[in-house]
Amino acid sequence: MITVDIPVAKPYDVVIGNGVLAQLGKMISQLQPKAKKIAIITDDNVKALYLDRVKEYIAEVGLEVVDYSIIPGEDSKNSDNYIKLQSWLAENDMTATDVIIALGGGVVGDLAGFVASTYLRGIPYVQVPSTLLAMVDSSVGGKTAIDLPAGKNLVGTFYQPCIVLCDIDLLDTLTVDVLHDGYSEVIKYGMIDNPELLTSLAEDEVNINEIVATCVRMKRDIVLVDEFDKGLRKLLNFGHTIGHGIEQISGYQISHGKAVAIGIAMDTRAAVEVGACDEACLAMLLDLLKKYELPSATTYGTEEIYEAATRDKKREGDRMTNVVPCGLGKCQLESISMEELYEWIGKGTEQCHQ
Repeated sequence: MITVDIPVAKPYDVVIGNGVLAQLGKMISQLQPKAKKIAIITDDNVKALYLDRVKEYIAEVGLEVVDYSIIPGEDSKNSDNYIKLQSWLAENDMTATDVIIALGGGVVGDLAGFVASTYLRGIPYVQVPSTLLAMVDSSVGGKTAIDLPAGKNLVGTFYQPCIVLCDIDLLDTLTVDVLHDGYSEVIKYGMIDNPELLTSLAEDEVNINEIVATCVRMKRDIVLVDEFDKGLRKLLNFGHTIGHGIEQISGYQISHGKAVAIGIAMDTRAAVEVGACDEACLAMLLDLLKKYELPSATTYGTEEIYEAATRDKKREGDRMTNVVPCGLGKCQLESISMEELYEWIGKGTEQCHQ
């Protein structure tokens, strides 16, 4: 078991290992000794695989359990489900000392976290990510959100879970496609500040436990400096401005992982075009994306990607912070105008369409 201590907002742990899910009930009772009831929020896919087991682990420590399942997919991260969940918590008499568990991938984690952050002005919650993408990124750092028709993650809070429990064994039930989605975020971490991680990803065999731990440590170090996304933490948005736009244009038929993969590839192509990055960096990135069966191009045009990007939550007036790759394991932040963003996206899409 690898335990990473992350004293952000208030002390909490990210526990990473095989079989650690069995300790969930004990951990909650230790961290939240006044809790009487646990509300599990999950989706229908994860429910079929793990809900009964999780309920058993909680029952072992004498806590009452209620559960709520949503339809899998980004479309469920909406205001209707948010209100339904708030009402459901009230109907089940959840109190300020009780605990919510987010059991699932990024959609469940974002939605359940936002619900927890606002129900009774905030009650404790636990992240139990079931996908690689959620383990290495969305479950850690305290970002919660729901989507609006205008764009992704436009309504949300910063709210830290009392613990994040990453049981690597849960990855065994993922399809190869969903598992590889998570590698887009892992590659992102390597590109922004860890060339050694990129090298390890290129090897024939990878140590998934160490990969998860490495990404969590990187996010910890960044969030400790900039919890509320005002500076350094914006590096973690590499590929996401274009990626979120592609997700939205596709009606979320293109997954977050694949959209981010396209985004980091397009950003790197644009960086090569302006002379900020060399061809060798781009070549290695494209090789890694190919290895993990992730896309690196899109048929969408500059206009439609830009239109979606203008509604991105990261926009500040007529400017936005752009993450520019400068080499393997090196990115920098640049404030650009919306006109410059249009040109940047154009340079990326031109290369896709050649």
